[in-house]
Amino acid sequence: MANSIVWFRRDLRLKDNPALSAAVKNSDQVIPVFIHSPEEEKNWRPGEASDWWLHHSLLSLDQSLRKKGSSLLLKQGASLEVLTNLSKEFGVEQVYWNRLYDPEVVKRDKEIKQALIESGIKTESFNGYLLTEPWEIKNGSGECYKVYTPFSKNIFKTFSCPERFSEPKKILSFENIIVSRDKFETDLAALELLPSIDWDKEFYDHWSPGEQVARKVLSKFSSKADRNYSDNRDIPSIDGTSLLSPHLHFGEISPQEIWRSVSDSEISSSEKHAYLRQLIWRDFAFSLLFNFPKSSDKPLRSEYSKFPWKKNKKQLAAWQKGQTGYPLVDAGMRQLWRTGWMHNRVRMVAGSLLVKHLLQPWQEGAKWFWETLVDADLANNSMGWQWVAGSGADAAPYFRVFNPVRQGERFDADGEYIKKWVPELKDLPKKWIHCPWDAPELVLEEAGVKLGKNYPFPLVEPSEGRSRALEAYDNFKDLTAND
Repeated sequence: MANSIVWFRRDLRLKDNPALSAAVKNSDQVIPVFIHSPEEEKNWRPGEASDWWLHHSLLSLDQSLRKKGSSLLLKQGASLEVLTNLSKEFGVEQVYWNRLYDPEVVKRDKEIKQALIESGIKTESFNGYLLTEPWEIKNGSGECYKVYTPFSKNIFKTFSCPERFSEPKKILSFENIIVSRDKFETDLAALELLPSIDWDKEFYDHWSPGEQVARKVLSKFSSKADRNYSDNRDIPSIDGTSLLSPHLHFGEISPQEIWRSVSDSEISSSEKHAYLRQLIWRDFAFSLLFNFPKSSDKPLRSEYSKFPWKKNKKQLAAWQKGQTGYPLVDAGMRQLWRTGWMHNRVRMVAGSLLVKHLLQPWQEGAKWFWETLVDADLANNSMGWQWVAGSGADAAPYFRVFNPVRQGERFDADGEYIKKWVPELKDLPKKWIHCPWDAPELVLEEAGVKLGKNYPFPLVEPSEGRSRALEAYDNFKDLTAND
C-alpha cells in the first residue's frame, strides 16, 4: 500500500468515480485535491457561468468528503508543480485522475503523466466522463465517425455499461490537509470563481449544484414512466428535459449512472431510446473534438473559412441582450443571461438567427455561450455551433434556414415561454406574439407594446434575413468553386 493523490477535475462526485475508487483501494492515505489552473486551458478557460457552478460544486464535494473523514484540498498554480510538491511533502507514490478530452487538457495531461512517471510516481487515469473513449468507436475503415446516426447505432449495438464503482465508506487522509470548513470557504473564495458583476442572482432560484442534487434530478426524471420525452423535449415552456446537463458537465453524476438509471426505469423503450441518444450525442461531440482538435475555433469543413460573414458589433450585442425583435430568440437569450441555461430547441433557433439572418461568425456565438452557460462543454458547444453554421460534421446545410416565427408558432404555440422571458409582450394575443410587427396598431396599443421603444423592431426582416443568408451561401459557393 502507498500514499496517493486523487486529482479531481470535472468528476466532482464520490459515487461511480473510478479514480477515487482506485485511490482508496490501493492506498494507505489519500489526498483529494482540486487544482485551479484555468490558464492551462488557454483560449477556452472556463466562462463565468461555469465558474459559478464550479464554486458551489466544490463546496458540495468538500462536504461529502468530510462525511467520509477527509476534505478537499484546494490549490492554485501549475498542475504539475502542485502535484510534484504534494508528492514530495507527503511521500506520495501514486496519482490517480479521470481523463478529460479538451485538446489543451489532453496535451497538458500527457506531459504531466510523463513527468510524474519519470520522477518515480505511478500514475493511472480512467474513463469517468464519457460512455466510451473518443478513440474507441470506429467506422468500417478504422476512422472516427463523422455522421451521428451510424455512430449511435454502433454504440447501441456494442456498448455494455460497466459495473458501478461504489461510494467509499471511509477515506483515510493526512490530518494536516483537513482544514476547518471556514478555512476551506476562505480558500475557495480566494479562487475568485463567483462573477465579478451581480448577474448571477437568479441562478440560485434555478440550480443547486452538487452530487446529491444530481442524483435527485436523475431519480425524478427516471421515475416518470408516463413522460413523453421525445415530444416534450422540444417544448421550451415545460419541464420536458432532464436538466442534468450541468451536473453531467461537472461530473457530479456519471454518464454510466444515467444510462443505467434510464435503462432500468419504467419509461417505454422508445422514450428510453430517445433520451439515451442524447447521451450518445455527447460522446459523438467529444469524439469529433478529440480527433479534430482545432474544431473548437476553426470550421471542420475547411472551405467554410472563406464564408462571407458580415461582422456587426451592434447586431451581435443586440442578440446577446435578447433585443433582436424576434420574440422566441429574445426569450432564449434572456433565459440564458438570467439562468445560465437555454432550452436546446431555442439554442438552435437563436444560433440560426445569428449566423444566417444576421450573418455573424459562429465563433462569436460559441464564445458567448461559453461565457454564459453553466453546462458549457467545449465539445458540445463547438459541434452545436458548427452544426448550425453548416461547417461541421453531420451539420445542417447552411441553406436550411430556421424561420424564427414558424419555430415559435410550432414549439411555443401559446407563447407561454415568450411571456415568461419577454414580459413586455405578455398581453399580446397568441396570434401576434411571434410576429408583433405584423399586429394591428390597436392590438399593440391595448397590449402596451410600443415597437421601437419598449420592444425592438426585428434587426432584419424575416424574408430579407433568409434572402441575405441564401445570397451569402451562393457567393460562398462561387468562391469555393474557383479554388
